[in-house]
Amino acid sequence: MEKTVYSIRPANKADLAAINRLIESAVMSWKLPERVIRLSLSSYRYDELDFEHLDMIVAQDQHQKIIAVAASEEADSKETPGAKKALLLHGLYVDPTYQHRGIGRQLFESLQVTAQALHYDGILVKAQQDAAGFFKAQDMEKCQVDNPARDYANRFWKSFSK
Repeated sequence: MEKTVYSIRPANKADLAAINRLIESAVMSWKLPERVIRLSLSSYRYDELDFEHLDMIVAQDQHQKIIAVAASEEADSKETPGAKKALLLHGLYVDPTYQHRGIGRQLFESLQVTAQALHYDGILVKAQQDAAGFFKAQDMEKCQVDNPARDYANRFWKSFSK
């Protein structure tokens, strides 16, 4: 497999159209009924206001094409194990043609370094079922769900405490 050359940088509003095309491509590859994907797709897209609340980073290839994006914000402590201060990974999307090349892992590691520098206790993720394996591979633990009707079923936690 050809090695992908890419760089990671902060996203900006000029990237928004490319980010949303990438998200659409990634979401369309999920193992869900097409109708469910089509109806929910708009809720995954970002807009300019999201740049006021979320921190976004992108990975781009050697041609400056955006091939992955990760968005995060501070988590509500009511949602974290032990009411810890945490970074909430809002979304991590990799262009399907670039998946399984370590790009998602590099974005996750970059977020982890940022979270530790900001003195967070860990990272919280509310993941799609298809992504559970990825987050387990990042040494995240599945959170217990007390109320499946209310709580997100695939929540994962990575603690920074030793």
